[in-house]
Amino acid sequence: MEDILLIDDDVELCSMLTDYLGRYEFRVHSVHRGDEGLKTARGRDWALILLDVMLPGLDGFEVLKQIRASSDVSVMLLTARGEDIDRIVGLEIGADDYLPKPFNPRELLARMRAILRRHSGAATRTEPALLRVDDLELDAAARSVMQGGKKIDLTSVEFALLETLMRFPGQVVSREQLSESVLGRKFDPFDRSLDMHVSRLRRKLSENGARDEQVKTIRGAGYQLAVGAARQAAEG
Repeated sequence: MEDILLIDDDVELCSMLTDYLGRYEFRVHSVHRGDEGLKTARGRDWALILLDVMLPGLDGFEVLKQIRASSDVSVMLLTARGEDIDRIVGLEIGADDYLPKPFNPRELLARMRAILRRHSGAATRTEPALLRVDDLELDAAARSVMQGGKKIDLTSVEFALLETLMRFPGQVVSREQLSESVLGRKFDPFDRSLDMHVSRLRRKLSENGARDEQVKTIRGAGYQLAVGAARQAAEG
């Protein structure tokens, strides 16, 4: 069984999810305050953290921010907030995914499985495990990324996104393809998740010393990992 940490002050929801997810080989540990949840999150390795936004003690955004300061553990936000800005903030801070309340437990289960597949690399691979594009090196087996010889810490979604783009260097990869391969669901034009993950990946590459924009937006088509001459032309 895989250990899941659920940080949510809705005791009834926690009880329901503990029973439901237990049928699918998940052992759920519930905490009902943000400050206690942060301490519990740091206390051991979790397969996945389900994190409510509205919490006593510390809100979910602050909990997530502090988790991300030291860990790339997969985190899914559960929120009753309907504002897009709150979802965007969560993704910018580093959430792997979000699911607004109320939700269908079956959708939660599907989202959890998609995240865990990405993080473990459990999907069947027929492609090479070691990828090199310009100054980027990605080891799919070790789940590590180097840029110019320096390690980059990526969340599971950012890793899957970069891996997909590196398998098609210089080519445009559609939002539809990325949504299915990276997020594990069909593309929704009103869902900003993919764009936010791309934005975070760009920022991390830039902060690590990239001289120009390696992940480019191709308007109306998708995203492209620019390489070699294409990047030089963009700089010129």
